[in-house]
Amino acid sequence: MFIAVVPVQNTYLELYLRIWRPSRSFHSKTPHNCFRMSSTNWPDLLIQWYHAYARELPWRSDSRPYHVWISEIMLQQTQVDTVIPYFHRFIESFPVVEDLAAADLGDVLKQWEGLGYYSRARNLHKAAGVVVDLHNGILPDTFCELRKLPGFGPYTAAAVASIAFGEPVPVVDGNVLRVFARLFGCYDDVTQEKVKRSVFERLQPVIATVAPSDLNQGMMELGALICRPRQPMCAECPLQKSCVAYRDGLTAALPVKSKRKPRPHYDVAVGVVWNDDKVLIGRRPADGMLGGLWEFPGGKHTSAEPAADFVTQKVAAETGVSVAPEQVYCTVNHGYTHFQITLTAWKCRYTGGGLETNTHDELQWVSWEEIDQYPFPKTALQVIAAVNG
Repeated sequence: MFIAVVPVQNTYLELYLRIWRPSRSFHSKTPHNCFRMSSTNWPDLLIQWYHAYARELPWRSDSRPYHVWISEIMLQQTQVDTVIPYFHRFIESFPVVEDLAAADLGDVLKQWEGLGYYSRARNLHKAAGVVVDLHNGILPDTFCELRKLPGFGPYTAAAVASIAFGEPVPVVDGNVLRVFARLFGCYDDVTQEKVKRSVFERLQPVIATVAPSDLNQGMMELGALICRPRQPMCAECPLQKSCVAYRDGLTAALPVKSKRKPRPHYDVAVGVVWNDDKVLIGRRPADGMLGGLWEFPGGKHTSAEPAADFVTQKVAAETGVSVAPEQVYCTVNHGYTHFQITLTAWKCRYTGGGLETNTHDELQWVSWEEIDQYPFPKTALQVIAAVNG
């Protein structure tokens, strides 16, 4: 039987009792708890597999806390293969936290351009300033202190604390939840916060007995490479003999996830406004969605309204200038976390008026040759590519 070794303190004893209290929410063939796996020594098997098959990644070969931090922020909602080139460029531009803290936010966003979820970059920049100003440029080395920094939720704080500093605190992300649910036959809805907290608590006594970095990275790596959402490679899994889902033929049923609501769709029209050889761009408000990025003026419109007329009115309302739409450059489809858009970009000719920052933090006329110096969201980058032909 697996025995959790914990300090004898009231708070730890309370946690111990919560962890081992029987739960009806787990698979009926494993009553009372999901951790009746000690005879198979699954943490050691997982760590052995991780040492043998872990991918070579730049933040693993150089696991300085700053590198671990940058990589974990980038890896949120983003595939490893996508992150690697961004990570290299980011570290080249901002080799140490002092460089990141001293950088202009626009430069940070430019390095992040195309990676998406730009609040990560804004929080990264804010956190760098806090680390330099309050911690003498040294990243805090505990989960609790890391949680106080901008952009450090439970997952990021646990990942950095365990991987960079060896603190025994579990990481709970999508990969870990999937491995956990299948391994122990957990039928709880893993999208619920209370389930994530429960998994965190149940893994705490386990991670205290092994190398924290290896267990956390091993679970995440197993979920990414072997225990995949579809068509898991069970024949190659080091935990196959211990897995409830494999034993009972439930890999397709687990983990349980509530269905997402359909994402609404919006039509968007923007104007690429030319004034001789310059084009008009606006910087989005820093505290809003895509904050700090530049864009072409425009917005959502209804299909009942002629797009050309909408662009004329919207550009005037946002920027104070009058324009004449001439032709469509392109149409772009893009999905965000909570909605989808179809964006139509119009070539417009400037006809008069002065700039008024009615909806943007800043407006500028820039030459087309300078356009790549500004950070843009992905849809605007596609428009720029279409204009370039």
